[in-house]
Amino acid sequence: MKKASAGAVLSVFLSFVAGIAVADRVHDWHDLEDVHNHVLEAIHEMENARAANHYDMAGHGAKAEEDLRRAEHELHDAIDAARMAR
Repeated sequence: MKKASAGAVLSVFLSFVAGIAVADRVHDWHDLEDVHNHVLEAIHEMENARAANHYDMAGHGAKAEEDLRRAEHELHDAIDAARMAR
């Protein structure tokens, strides 16, 4: 259960990162809002996974959640920048 939950969240995060690497230029901030919502979902799932595992993931769960929160913050800033550019 521990590895499955952490693996699911990690796969969402890696998919997000891979998508950024190969994505075309974003023309609409709504595209970013969709990604932002997925990251918020992943944060919620990570919180649940960490709680279900009594927060015992050798620090990796906390680090993954921290990385997701950092990604969420950057996406928020990217959405603001895309709106300003229009």
